[in-house]
Amino acid sequence: MTTKVRDFAIPVAILIFATIAISATGADLRVSAPFCIEGKWPVGDQQPWHLLYLMDRVPSIGLGCVGLIAALIGCIYKQRRSWIRPGLFLVILLALGPGLVVNAIFKEYWGRPRPREVVQFGGKKEFLQPWQKGVAHDGRSFPSGHSSAAFYLTAPFFIYRRRKPRVAARWMTGGLIFGVLMSIARITQGGHFLSDNLWAWGIVQLMAVALYYLLRLDRDEAPSEPV
Repeated sequence: MTTKVRDFAIPVAILIFATIAISATGADLRVSAPFCIEGKWPVGDQQPWHLLYLMDRVPSIGLGCVGLIAALIGCIYKQRRSWIRPGLFLVILLALGPGLVVNAIFKEYWGRPRPREVVQFGGKKEFLQPWQKGVAHDGRSFPSGHSSAAFYLTAPFFIYRRRKPRVAARWMTGGLIFGVLMSIARITQGGHFLSDNLWAWGIVQLMAVALYYLLRLDRDEAPSEPV
C-alpha cells in the first residue's frame, strides 16, 4: 500500500468502523446522558470546558493568519519562495475544512438536532443517526464546528512530516489532544454527539490529506517552513 493510499484509507476506515460501532452500541446517547441533569447541562458551564467553548476558533484563525503571512512573505521575498505552498495549505484548509464544508454546508443543511434538542434529553426533536439527514437549518449538530477548528491545529503535521518528523509528530499529537478536549467540552454542553466530533476530525483530516497532495507538499524540497 502506497503512502498516498494509506493517508486516505486509514481515516476513511476509522470513520466507517467507528460510526458503525457508535450506532450499534448507542454511544451517542450513552456518552451524552451523564451530562444531562434534570434537563440541563451544568458540567459544560464548568472549567475548563467553558473556557474551551469561549476559545472557539481563535487558535485556528491564528494559525491560518500565520499561513497567510508566510504565503505573502514568500511572494515578496524570493529567498522565502518555499513558504508559499505551506502557507497556502494552512489558509485553504482552514477556509475549506472548518469553514466551508463543516460550517457552511453540513451544519447548515444536514439538519441533525443537537443532544439538548432531542426528546431523550428533554427536547422536542427526534434523535437522528449521523447518516440521517434532517431538516435544513433546523438542526446544527453535524458535525462540530468547534471541534473541526480544534482538529485543524494538526495541519502543520503535513508541512513538517517529510523533513522534520519529530516536529510533525508534536503538532499532530498536540492538535489531536486539543481536538479531543474540545470534543469533550461540546459533549458536556449538550452541543454535539460523539459522532459529530468524530466526523469533525475526519473531514478535516481527509481535506488536509487531499490538499497535501494537490499542493504537492509531498514533493516540496523547502529548506525551511513558516510555522
